[in-house]
Amino acid sequence: MEIQEIFVLQFVLSLVVLGLLARWYAVPWLAGKPLEVALMALLTPHAFRHIGLAFIVPGLNQPGLPVDFATAAAFGDLLSGILALTALIALKGRWAIVIPLVWVFNIVGTIDLANALRQDDAILYMGATWFIPTFLVPVLLVTHVLVFSRLISSVKDLKISSTAGRSKS
Repeated sequence: MEIQEIFVLQFVLSLVVLGLLARWYAVPWLAGKPLEVALMALLTPHAFRHIGLAFIVPGLNQPGLPVDFATAAAFGDLLSGILALTALIALKGRWAIVIPLVWVFNIVGTIDLANALRQDDAILYMGATWFIPTFLVPVLLVTHVLVFSRLISSVKDLKISSTAGRSKS
């Protein structure tokens, strides 16, 4: 098998396994939790996105890793991790801006991952950082989808409850 084929196979299989685990275990568990509790659980893995700085650490990657990829992936992950950590603190502190902050984190974090995944020229040079996109990125993608799902359903619930409140008067 070619290196790119192995990468894609590992990425897809990780995504499938994690997607199934999310569907079988995480989604039912999260469904019974208040929004704040569900978001705390879903944002926690993203608070470790500073690990993406490994893309700019000499010796962890093979020579030839595109600098544009390494820089964008490293600092995109760092920004996403800081946003996730800030959102976790905001959730715990019940800040008024918490939901918009989670939306910003989730949009920025998803765009960061999409940007990194489209740069397939980097695959050949990842070295020890190979496991970030083949395992950690699928974890992050699945949790991003679950965050979007909870945020969207909370907006729908809010609309339903405000409509129901108006019809009672």
